[in-house]
Amino acid sequence: MSGIKLDFEKSGSLIPAIVQDYQTQEVLMLAFMNQEAWEATLKTGKATFYSRSRKKLWVKGETSGNIQLVKDIRIDCDKDTILLKVDQIGGAACHTGHPSCFYRKVVDNTLKIISKPVFDPKEKYKNE
Repeated sequence: MSGIKLDFEKSGSLIPAIVQDYQTQEVLMLAFMNQEAWEATLKTGKATFYSRSRKKLWVKGETSGNIQLVKDIRIDCDKDTILLKVDQIGGAACHTGHPSCFYRKVVDNTLKIISKPVFDPKEKYKNE
């Protein structure tokens, strides 16, 4: 167990984890961690989160192969938010196949897609 004490209680046992590309600094995604996901991330060096919809731990990329290897971890001043800087294997962090989950930009009050998917999610997740 880690000697680092994060404040998991403030938000009902889950804290946000911002994921950023280690080299480009692009924000790739936002997910949530519980204590178990935090410990697993520290132990394995692979970004591990808590899925609120599936109510279980998930290692990012366990299905797609697009894992996130943790290179640096930052904790905010209140110890209730994590910033992971990762090496994004496979070039896509988003389950839609896009490099970042933030692939839509607000332009003139509409959403514009600003990147192309690097994989077809129907192919990657056909057994799910």
